Amino acid sequence: MDSFLLTLRRPFVADHFHDLPGFVEARHGHNWEIAATIVLKEPMNPQIEAAFVASLDDWITEVDYTLLNEQPSLAGRNPTAESLAGWAYLHLQADGLNPECVRIREKANYWAGCRRAA
Repeated sequence: MDSFLLTLRRPFVADHFHDLPGFVEARHGHNWEIAATIVLKEPMNPQIEAAFVASLDDWITEVDYTLLNEQPSLAGRNPTAESLAGWAYLHLQADGLNPECVRIREKANYWAGCRRAA
């Protein structure tokens, strides 16, 4: 059976700091970007596409212009691009979507991702 992929990209701005043994950095900000991909069973489904847009935009609203270290969903974890990708993946999944991959860009040449297990 064929499947189709739909990817959305969104920018956001957020601060974070690292305070773990071996990984300490002062508070600083990034112009982040998320690229999230979901799997569709049919090429055009306006309802699924609208739900995807709404879910991703809801996640962006939670993180945009915040201090990531204060996010309850990241409690006890270092707020890295990897952590953000996992959080966004679970957010899309919880909204009933079928994520294939979520990637987060922290710096110009640094992306981290979370994808569905093979």
